[in-house]
Amino acid sequence: MELRDTARAAADAIADHLASPGNVRGLDLAQDWWPQSLAHGAAGVALLHIERARSGHGPWQRAHDWLACAAEGGAVGGPDAHLYYGAPALAFALHAAADRPGRYTRALNTLDTHITALTRQRLQAAHERIDNGGYPKLAEYDTIRGLSGLGALLLHRETHTDLLREVLTYLVRLTEPVKHDVEELPGWWTHLAPSGKPSPDYPEGHANNGVAHGISGPLALLALTARRGITVPEHTEAISRILAWLDRWQQEGPAGPWWPYWVTRQHLRSGTPGDGPSRPSWCYGTAGFARTMQLAALATGDTDRQHASEVALLRAMSDPDQRNLTVDLSLCHGFAGLAHIARLVAADALTPGITDSLPTLLAPITDIPPKALVRALCEPSGGGDIGLLEGAAGTALTLHTYAAGGPSLSGWDSAFLIT
Repeated sequence: MELRDTARAAADAIADHLASPGNVRGLDLAQDWWPQSLAHGAAGVALLHIERARSGHGPWQRAHDWLACAAEGGAVGGPDAHLYYGAPALAFALHAAADRPGRYTRALNTLDTHITALTRQRLQAAHERIDNGGYPKLAEYDTIRGLSGLGALLLHRETHTDLLREVLTYLVRLTEPVKHDVEELPGWWTHLAPSGKPSPDYPEGHANNGVAHGISGPLALLALTARRGITVPEHTEAISRILAWLDRWQQEGPAGPWWPYWVTRQHLRSGTPGDGPSRPSWCYGTAGFARTMQLAALATGDTDRQHASEVALLRAMSDPDQRNLTVDLSLCHGFAGLAHIARLVAADALTPGITDSLPTLLAPITDIPPKALVRALCEPSGGGDIGLLEGAAGTALTLHTYAAGGPSLSGWDSAFLIT
């Protein structure tokens, strides 16, 4: 059987198992998933069925059922809402489902009111924090919980460009260096640990480099908006400041360049980030860094950087030692994420050979018989994460999009700031 056929059969099996919310009632709903979670719940599963319906591989009714499940009880707003949870997550999924004018317009307009208020509140608090000289929390600016994620939603919606520019203006400020205790630090230096909480292991905080929770998320949003002609003053300078930081911390290994997940004050003073590389994931690893820097290179016309970023990904995906550090099948830090990023990078690449890695990257998923894969991903005994970020829906979306042979039709992958 051809690899695309195998991938499609696996995606079909997962989608059929997740055909309706009633099929997963064996899970502990309070603990394992939340209806309005893209990361773990119904909103993420809805994206799977939306993409399949838009490509003619599944009925729209499944998407509608999961959207109804996500919306049941009203949208969650307030300070806990972000791209992956609550009103923004529901709006992301509804926009993906709006395959014709007028569909979900009333619901989206209502959600937009809450999202606009939430975004402005976050922006005001962030600017006040900068004015007062305080450290940011990761959740202020990151992709998963912060303003970069809300910016990704605004870019996905394509209807609130002025508010998106306000987010970009904040990100430009975030990249400006600051001084703390006589030392110059990047503006995104946080006093917290990578967990987002205070920790004695990080007494002086750190600068987070990742796409999920670090400065590569803002870099990706700045690059993606620049490619679409949505810019603000010092937009290109902000991109350059972030790239200069990542260049400073780029390390050379036997299998090519790699970047540390984060930099502490000790690393800053010694100039060395410790051992590496670690797993080459979307959230923190070489795959995420390479795609983000490729996007920045495309936005600025820097063909040398573009080639270098593509070679970094190619070498990492070809290195069995790095691949062996990947131990799950998810989009966030597993083989689905590596395969999908490799496809996206290859589609924009100057460098040949990247797609040659796809059979190896997909094999840990496609080598599992469909029924066994469903049990491993969807059943409570296998973890029962059905969502987009670390669960079954994300893995199935990767398989389906690969089998279809083209880009995403619904824009589901824009939640990762990789397209």
